[in-house]
Amino acid sequence: MNFFSAPEIISNYVQTGTAKASYPVYKTLLLALLAGMIIAFSAAVTNTAVHDISNAGLARMTAGLLFAFGLGIVVVLGAELFTGSCLNLISVLEGRITVFTMLKNWLFVYIGNFTGSLVVASGCAFFGQLNYSSNGLAAFTIKVAAAKCALPFPNGLVMGIFCNILVCAGVLMALSAHDTPGRIMGSYLPVLFFVICGFEHCVANMYYIPAGLMAVQVPAYAAKAAEMGIDIQALTWGNFLGKNLVPVTLGNIIGGMSVAALMWVCHLRKTHQK
Repeated sequence: MNFFSAPEIISNYVQTGTAKASYPVYKTLLLALLAGMIIAFSAAVTNTAVHDISNAGLARMTAGLLFAFGLGIVVVLGAELFTGSCLNLISVLEGRITVFTMLKNWLFVYIGNFTGSLVVASGCAFFGQLNYSSNGLAAFTIKVAAAKCALPFPNGLVMGIFCNILVCAGVLMALSAHDTPGRIMGSYLPVLFFVICGFEHCVANMYYIPAGLMAVQVPAYAAKAAEMGIDIQALTWGNFLGKNLVPVTLGNIIGGMSVAALMWVCHLRKTHQK
């Protein structure tokens, strides 16, 4: 067969998750930095592509079709993405790593993802990438960031749960294939779904919101946002961290761990007990 079955995928992930959780800190940070940059590039691409599209459905579809390639790149390159790392619970349930090892891995992956995203966000905001459409892209970036900063806590939590159910499904589907096209397509469709629906991904938001926060510090970009009547009252670092990143991250953890636990119970638990 040219693919792994569901039980084989979960069994294979135990080996992968165990190995990744045991990486030296420097390796985890570097691979997480790479993943953060890749997801940030994906977010920058989607903003650039949709900033001048007024039809909401067409804009979401365009964003989904483009952003969804990001996870495939992460998977193929073996980079470390926080949302996918939530699947490490499978290795914990199999007794291959400890909870402490999993949490340590999450911490350094999160730091690396955040750093990589900030590198791309600052480059785009301060070195001219947002100049498209006479600074219209910058104004759109600010608008997206402000809307995310105004997200109510329960909304961020639930949208984060839904998002990472799909992302983790995409990671596992990517592992079902033996070849690169199969891996990319396996990861592609679930991510396409979450982007079109507008669910919340903590690492993507590490680009979307800081890019807006940095853009508003550029006088020409701030003037364009004011000209377009964009309300930036909610656009603060405090709201980014407290009203978006915290609930979305918690939601992503809940969604990812739910997928991990469900897959383990359904495909490995009986084997483990025997």
